[in-house]
Amino acid sequence: MPPLHRLARFDDLPAIVAIYNSTIASRQVTADTEPISVESRHAWFAEHTPERRPLWVIETDGQVTGWLSYSNFYGRPAYSATAELSIYLHEQARGKGLGRYFLEQAIAHAPQIGIHTLLGFIFGHNEPSLKLFEAFAFERWATMPRVATLDGIERDLIILGKRVA
Repeated sequence: MPPLHRLARFDDLPAIVAIYNSTIASRQVTADTEPISVESRHAWFAEHTPERRPLWVIETDGQVTGWLSYSNFYGRPAYSATAELSIYLHEQARGKGLGRYFLEQAIAHAPQIGIHTLLGFIFGHNEPSLKLFEAFAFERWATMPRVATLDGIERDLIILGKRVA
């Protein structure tokens, strides 16, 4: 059966945070270096409204195994039709096509919520994520060299973009 996503509910937040925290140790996905708390994500969750900035989850056997968020870019009104996409998958859900599914659905849905430009902010050493976005015709719009330091190693941030409407 193909995956299906749904809007995240507040009671999904512990699973969303657990998946996020599980990626921190890899130093490949997020610039956070210590686990975050569920409480610290309450305001972030509230910002994700279905009509403008949805937060989606995928469940497998009744457990949240991945999530995607549309987030504001730069927070100024002139950028309201631009959104950053973030995709996070449970370790056991990776490599099964869920990232492709999420990205395909996000691109298709963007015009329905007034989005014409999608962005991905991805570390330069995160080849799987770069390849995923590039497979959907996201282009490298910017390279920010050595802007993050993770365990003493300076890392590049790549900004990928795609015009969808």
